[in-house]
Amino acid sequence: MKTDNHEVVFAIVNSGFAEEVMDVAREQGVRGGTILNARGVIKEDAAAFFGITLHADKEILMMVVEKDIRDKVLNAIYKEMGMAKKAKGIAFSLPVSDVAGLAGPVKAEEKAE
Repeated sequence: MKTDNHEVVFAIVNSGFAEEVMDVAREQGVRGGTILNARGVIKEDAAAFFGITLHADKEILMMVVEKDIRDKVLNAIYKEMGMAKKAKGIAFSLPVSDVAGLAGPVKAEEKAE
């Protein structure tokens, strides 16, 4: 199904924090997501330059969200799980052009059929 109403929000956090990110996102109206295990890589001199410690084990949380809640989801993740927090998280969104398999709320006219 073609859509211009959805975006995918990615949150990359230190291992063990993805469930907390999902809790924050749910409070903003997100229904679910997918967690992937990952390993971060960064040059040691870059880590020193940015003043961050290297924590290689990461989790990536992917959530397909409606555009109208995207900004509040990103802001909530940043506030609760950003680089200044233990999760050391970053979050960003990308547009979604096609969606299949999403179960949304049933509209009144669909219930009647």
